[in-house]
Amino acid sequence: MSSRNDPAFRRIGKAEGAPLVLLHGFGGNMRTWNRVFPLLKNDVPLIIFDLPGHGKSIHSDGRGGAGRMAKAILETLEENGIERFHAAGHSMGGAVAALVAMRAPDKVLSLNLIAPGGMAPDIEAGLLERFSKAEDADELEAVIRQMAGPGLDVPEGYFQAAAEFRQAPGAMEALAETYAAMFPDGRERGQGVLPKEQLSALPMPVRALWGADDTVLPCPDKGDLPANFILEVLGGAGHMLPEERPGDVADFLRAAVAPGPA
Repeated sequence: MSSRNDPAFRRIGKAEGAPLVLLHGFGGNMRTWNRVFPLLKNDVPLIIFDLPGHGKSIHSDGRGGAGRMAKAILETLEENGIERFHAAGHSMGGAVAALVAMRAPDKVLSLNLIAPGGMAPDIEAGLLERFSKAEDADELEAVIRQMAGPGLDVPEGYFQAAAEFRQAPGAMEALAETYAAMFPDGRERGQGVLPKEQLSALPMPVRALWGADDTVLPCPDKGDLPANFILEVLGGAGHMLPEERPGDVADFLRAAVAPGPA
């Protein structure tokens, strides 16, 4: 996923300054941000990825665990001449964004985590397994609505389009591989957890946005996160925040990048 013409690497907007890198969650693709980026593109340049093993990056290097994905993201940014940037990620993409920040703290101007993975062992593994195995639009709608809050209102054809991505050769195998990588010590021990000491030592501003009714990654108390994290909680929201609360997500991201230097 390193080519300047790579369809899994997209630049959006004509704004000046350091770009905001957006990383989607497990089982998603860059379409995750379709309701968010129109609200941001005039304020900050955007870079949107399909993570390895997802979307148009099904067969790219770096698929598997979040660590491999973070390495691939950093390599792609470097090869495209992007030296300083803001990082944001949803769910598994949040874990990837945090790993990017830990690996290259001099490059990341702010770290913005939206219901991120890797913060605690707690995870609804069974629900995610159903999501990883859902192949048709009806199955996907049923499980995504269970992952989201009651206010989920997506465009017509959203679930059908999501199902079509999973019909690509190797797509379901890649999802199964990524799902397995989330549980390095087995499902009974929960998801892999990022080192809290390293997260606490990050030099850039770190902010987290969570839905109070998240059914996948339970919303933590402020004291459960590293002391340098600023936590904002959205009442009545579930796990699928970019789709269910795009305006709040855009406001959260805009507040992070607006004061920063170009």
